[in-house]
Amino acid sequence: MRDHPFRSASHFFGEVLGEAIWSRLKQLPTWVILSLSANGILLVLLLGSLTRSTQQVSSQQIAPSVPAGSTAVVAAPPASTPWGERQKLTYEQWLDLLQQEAAATAARSPVHLSILAGDSISLWFPNELLPSQRHWLNQGISGETSAGLLRRLNLFDQTQPQTIFVMIGINDLLNGISDQTLLDNQQLILQALQAAHPQAQIVLQSILPHAEVSSWEGRSRLQAISNQRIQALNAQLEEMARQAGAYFLDLYPLFATPEGYLRPELSTDGLHLSPQGYQTWSIALQVYSREVLNSADSNMADSNMANSNMANSADSP
Repeated sequence: MRDHPFRSASHFFGEVLGEAIWSRLKQLPTWVILSLSANGILLVLLLGSLTRSTQQVSSQQIAPSVPAGSTAVVAAPPASTPWGERQKLTYEQWLDLLQQEAAATAARSPVHLSILAGDSISLWFPNELLPSQRHWLNQGISGETSAGLLRRLNLFDQTQPQTIFVMIGINDLLNGISDQTLLDNQQLILQALQAAHPQAQIVLQSILPHAEVSSWEGRSRLQAISNQRIQALNAQLEEMARQAGAYFLDLYPLFATPEGYLRPELSTDGLHLSPQGYQTWSIALQVYSREVLNSADSNMADSNMANSNMANSADSP
């Protein structure tokens, strides 16, 4: 099993929470304070960054086709979209496009490559909000399920990512897939990624909540899924990551009301994320990368250097 100083966001919170940071809360909105009380230092750092950020993002989404028998988690695209013809692609065409983009990335072999793997929530992540310290490859497909993602992980086998962020599962629940099947698929995804990318940091991200009131076209099926069920699944995903020596980023508290629903201001339709929602996620990625992933890299480098020094000392006469 791999060993990391912080395997999950919740472990991170408990280790590094400091009293001095709470003085920053006075200028924050009420909903922010409630989140902070539930989620610790990551939220403090997150919202400290939010107060410094003035970047506004347009809410542009696409609606590609999805495989037969799969429920599409999509919203109506705006009248004009920079994605252009992409919104008309079939699932098979999306696979071909993602494979081409992965091959082009592998050929460039960028340093600090991070991959987003998931469904439409990952797919629509605005490029301008992705942390700038990394190179990004987006491998999201709208309507994707855990089984679909598992089948196409090989599309980016030739890349050399530093980190892979996985968020998948809401479409499984909408399609009536059992919790155990979803967890089994997540386990297989984790194992496949660790086998194909042994040097990469694999980060499982929590399934996000849905809003109490939704305008999404499938809202009856969406609201039949309890957020308590999603929270229980997230707890099992965290344990899964811990057992595998992977990472877990618990975004749920950042997006949830005190009652456990998706915050209305962070969503466009009760399911998909608004620009503010993506900004929240973006800063969470930045903070988690800096405080957890980079820290793990630094500790590993120090450990390797210490081992090397010990080996050199042992070889000396």
